[in-house]
Amino acid sequence: MRNFIIALLLGFALMSNTGCFLPIYSADPSVRTTELIYTSENLRHVLEEWQRIWFLDQPSHLAPYRTHGGII
Repeated sequence: MRNFIIALLLGFALMSNTGCFLPIYSADPSVRTTELIYTSENLRHVLEEWQRIWFLDQPSHLAPYRTHGGII
């Protein structure tokens, strides 16, 4: 039982340091720059996607005519 707990703690310690042992981004500067740009672009659009999913961007901007959007 003691060995199991030690192995569990060791496994948890190794999993929490994945970014140190296994780097997330490439070591090549040009490839790493591309990866970082893709990551930042994806995170920038999270707020817009969240508003679109919860219908907070009313009225739809795809309408071919102007819509008031409020209660008349």
